[in-house]
Amino acid sequence: MTRQQLFAYCLEAFDTAPDYPFDDLMETAVFRYAYNRKWYAILMRVPKSRLGLHSEERADVLNVKLPPDMIDSFHAADGVYPAYHMNKAHWVSVLLEVAPDDLVQFLLGVSHSLTKPAKKCRK
Repeated sequence: MTRQQLFAYCLEAFDTAPDYPFDDLMETAVFRYAYNRKWYAILMRVPKSRLGLHSEERADVLNVKLPPDMIDSFHAADGVYPAYHMNKAHWVSVLLEVAPDDLVQFLLGVSHSLTKPAKKCRK
């Protein structure tokens, strides 16, 4: 999956456009809920060595949140690694050029659902 394909998918599936909160020439895109600004994914362009690979080539890496009991089972999937720059107990990193598109879409859906704020009950 390319950056552009990811952007199109998030817009179609979650009505979310990328946000660029950091001053890094738009290399880091955050996907968040519009009404509360809570993140469900972050896309970064980082050296592959940050994922434990033996390469300094920069690649698009997507961090998504998963339930802790799902984390270990996805580390065996193609292109999924312990989270870079996030809490490894709750997040994984996905190397977009390796992970299958359907896996990326599934993980985004889980992350989006998991980070959805609870509805407030009126008294």
